[in-house]
Amino acid sequence: MMKSILVWLLATAILVSAPAGQAQQPGRIFRIGFLDPSTAAGSAVLVDAFRQELSKLGWIEGKNFTIEYRFAENKGGDRTIELAVELVALKVDLIVVSATPPALAAKKATNTIPIVMANVNDPVGAGLVASLARPGGNVTGFSTLGSELNTKRLEILKDAVPKLTRVGLLRSPGSGIQGSLQLKELRPAAVALKLKLEEIDTQPDPKGIESAFQTAKQKQVGAIMTIPTRPFAAERKRIVELAVKYRLPAIYPQDEFVEAGGLMSYGTDLTDLYRGAAGYVDKILKGAKPADLPVQQPTKFEFVINLKAAKQIGLTLSPEFLSRANRVIK
Repeated sequence: MMKSILVWLLATAILVSAPAGQAQQPGRIFRIGFLDPSTAAGSAVLVDAFRQELSKLGWIEGKNFTIEYRFAENKGGDRTIELAVELVALKVDLIVVSATPPALAAKKATNTIPIVMANVNDPVGAGLVASLARPGGNVTGFSTLGSELNTKRLEILKDAVPKLTRVGLLRSPGSGIQGSLQLKELRPAAVALKLKLEEIDTQPDPKGIESAFQTAKQKQVGAIMTIPTRPFAAERKRIVELAVKYRLPAIYPQDEFVEAGGLMSYGTDLTDLYRGAAGYVDKILKGAKPADLPVQQPTKFEFVINLKAAKQIGLTLSPEFLSRANRVIK
């Protein structure tokens, strides 16, 4: 009798001490919502990084989790809000969001379902979390430091292009508070660098991007940069092609642009952030609360230069400038 009681007590202790996910009923399949403002093709690399990391953490798609994908196809805030409401109606267990607009849409749609940010510029400024250390509420994840990095990109452009005085900034009118927060930092930075910032509203589609480059040329800008948004990233191939066509030096937020033929990039490794988001999904599905998981900021930054792209637009980069790059594509 005493032996039976001891066995029962031991089994109970194991169940109580086990992480919440391990104590779930066998056979349960979690439903993860994935909300993105751009396209499936444009975000494929990041989605793959997210799924691969979940696999490394022991999650098997179709066996203990499924993903409900929702892509707004660059159609703006209203469509993103509709998709967020749709995911909440499906009663998903958690929502992963990329960029600020989907994060705001998801937070508006639910204050109970956990929300994990894969790459949001300024979650405190956007009102998504109370603070980075103590998010509170149902939102946590990863911040991209977009505002600070924009300033650094502007400095790099000035160093790369002799006598640069005017920079064209491609911005999406649908970026909302995300774009406003970044411009708040970027405008005074341009003044400090004695650069004129020509802000060009750009629809993130082939026709809109072509029109934006025509406007940039009319305004006689000496270089361009883009506000970091997933819709622009989805159209990176077209943006890069037009930068070559109009012979405009450009700096981009991610190395995806440079690998597509762009001149330079300075930023965080987004695939690393999406892998981190998978780690937070793992913790939350095993019982952790978003309010107790601090918002993390990137610690690794990479400066990449494409010499072939420089040659195509007739830009000569000094050996000293090239030595600053983490990676040079020849």
